[in-house]
Amino acid sequence: MTPAFVLDCSAVLPWIFHDEASPATDRLLDDLTAGAQAWVPALWHLELGNVLLGAQRKGCIDQAGVEAFLARLHIYAIAVDAETIGRAWGKTLDLALQHKLSTYDAAYLELSLRRNLPLATLDSALIRAARTTGITLCLQK
Repeated sequence: MTPAFVLDCSAVLPWIFHDEASPATDRLLDDLTAGAQAWVPALWHLELGNVLLGAQRKGCIDQAGVEAFLARLHIYAIAVDAETIGRAWGKTLDLALQHKLSTYDAAYLELSLRRNLPLATLDSALIRAARTTGITLCLQK
């Protein structure tokens, strides 16, 4: 079990859209269920909400499905990092420029580096940046 990690929004999507699930994403959810601590930057709730809204508009999920999923998230230990905003125009912006990431993705990278935690992501650009900086990836073989 991975006791603590940074949770990118992309790693959560297979828990909603089961056709995107893999043994690795299922194990990550099992870790959370078993009490692992997930850390997220302050933008995570907005990013996840935006993904759910887009999926609802496309007809991939209905309002009841969105509400049920969001209610399930409350049982997991997901902590919001209080320093994300204070680092946005400094280290996070530097990482975004250096690794050709959006500032949103760089926030996950910065959080992983600062807390020395592995990163759970399915985003290919963020995976490349994590490998470059030596961050352990939770969902890679």
